[in-house]
Amino acid sequence: MRKTYPAMLILAILANLISYTPAASQTPEVIPAPTREVDVHDTWDLPAIYPNSEAWEADFQTVEETYLPQYANYQGKLGDEKSLLAYLQMNDQAGRITDKLYVYAGMTSDENQTDSAAFERFARAESLDTRLTQAGSFVTPELLALPEQALRAYRDNPQLRTYRHMLDVVLRQKAHTLSKEAESLLAASGEMANGPETIYTKITEADMQFPVIKGSVGEDIQLSEDVYYQLLLDPDRELRKRAFEGVLGSYNASRYSLAAALDSQMRKDIFYAQSRKYASSLEASLDAGNIPVGVYTSLVQAANDNLQVLHEYIAMRKQVLQLDKVHTYDTYVPLVKPVDVSIPYKDAKIALVEALAPLGEDYIKQLRAGFDNRWIDVYPKENKLSGAYSWGSYDTHPYILMNYDDTMDGMLTLAHEMGHALNADYTNNTQAYVNSENPTFLAEVASTTNEMLTLRHMLDRAKDDDEKLYYLNQMAETIRGTFFTQVMYAEFEQQIHERVEKGDALSVDSVNEMWSNLLVKYLGPDYELDELARVGWARIPHFYYNFYVYQYATGIAAANQFVKDILENGQGAADAYLNFLGAGSSDYSVDLLKQAGVDMTAGAPVDNLLADFGRIVSQMEEILRRQGKIK
Repeated sequence: MRKTYPAMLILAILANLISYTPAASQTPEVIPAPTREVDVHDTWDLPAIYPNSEAWEADFQTVEETYLPQYANYQGKLGDEKSLLAYLQMNDQAGRITDKLYVYAGMTSDENQTDSAAFERFARAESLDTRLTQAGSFVTPELLALPEQALRAYRDNPQLRTYRHMLDVVLRQKAHTLSKEAESLLAASGEMANGPETIYTKITEADMQFPVIKGSVGEDIQLSEDVYYQLLLDPDRELRKRAFEGVLGSYNASRYSLAAALDSQMRKDIFYAQSRKYASSLEASLDAGNIPVGVYTSLVQAANDNLQVLHEYIAMRKQVLQLDKVHTYDTYVPLVKPVDVSIPYKDAKIALVEALAPLGEDYIKQLRAGFDNRWIDVYPKENKLSGAYSWGSYDTHPYILMNYDDTMDGMLTLAHEMGHALNADYTNNTQAYVNSENPTFLAEVASTTNEMLTLRHMLDRAKDDDEKLYYLNQMAETIRGTFFTQVMYAEFEQQIHERVEKGDALSVDSVNEMWSNLLVKYLGPDYELDELARVGWARIPHFYYNFYVYQYATGIAAANQFVKDILENGQGAADAYLNFLGAGSSDYSVDLLKQAGVDMTAGAPVDNLLADFGRIVSQMEEILRRQGKIK
């Protein structure tokens, strides 16, 4: 019932899940923060949220002492529409203040991770948020206990118009709601049901120890997941192989426990789906967002129907890297050298204004506002959080954390985060608080749209074949990692659920076989399956998130369709896109996209993305032939 901010979580997921081509590949090392003089305009204006700690404390006290006690006053009284409206309005007010407390505390801590006072405020805000959620946990069960006729009357009541979609979501759950006693039993099982994911996390993050391997010049490298991602980009093939064997060997050593944890997760998903009278665990998961099962199954089918072009891309990789066969540890190393160009932040801002101009004058006006009004903490500095994210609350403008490094990747990251930020800005300026959260299904559409427009802009202005090849490779890797890889994961997830639904168990042998078959099918005849690659499924935590990864693929397909429509149809398509940015969660995700002209229940968005991938691969092949790098 309360708004959350998943941006940082989503970015963390993407960083671990999606392959990309960075500006440079090198053995990981500790890089000291630059000592450049930072202009105040390139930092956050956090005092605009709270001028001092006393103001933060005053709001904290208001929520804790004024709002939190009020929740108990509404329990058992939501059968009256006036009481329901009063509760929802009170909950919104408490949520808005708490979000602001949470965001301010989190960002002040991220600015300086040695600031113990800021860290303490963040922990307190997190605790307060949890207490509010717990205090309001009675609401959905109480509403579901009402007769369906009463819920429909609430949903259609003009006085509750602001909460219509929220109430419709509750109403849709009614058909799958059990008796009070059964619901109580299911609720009580929740903590126990977290067991499979908890066990997986403990095995992979606590018990598992990655080995130390030798680097290219004989240095010791302690493997970790983050280090492994970087080493897969290194031009030294033997180093990549050692890293692959070290990491996958560690997962292989725990394969029996990990297979048991995955089997338990499947049984958990199936238990809840069957308890609520769904035909399958897939249907139960998608129904939460009113996503037709056909969106999922047609996505998998489209990928399978278009694997030939992915096979061509892998074959091109084999030729460029001069390999007999492509192994797993060869699938991420860049095919081309990065563009050797420095892009200072001021130039990146100019380039993005030009690249995103097709979105219209209003979007560019808002983009400039973000640049000019201290939305962005731009540069790395000592004790600042690494990485990048977009955050903010309903009652603040968006904020972006960057660690800008004057590279092409830095500019693309800025485009990505500005996509998130302006999505939030349009939504917050259009929707009531209750409808201002962007659903997971739509979370990456705006950011990916910005990245695609920026890459196309840079490609159009490339000075020579090497530069064109770099941008084409960026596009190809984005589509391969965000679409094909995620659909392969989604197909695997569907298979393992269906296997257990048929009454079979997930053994190490059966899971390894399903995973191996998918790797060979997706990567094609030029791919060589190593024995350790068979256990690659064990590295993916998202199989414990109940059909999650397909949304990366639908997101990039939707973004690509928006870009295509905007570039072909001009301002009318751009206006429809801006309306989409302002829609928030005012309707179901598929319906919001359809209203903006992108129908994910039809084949066009995915078909167009795959056609574009084919054209990109063909353009790369043409340039590489001219350069004599492939035959």
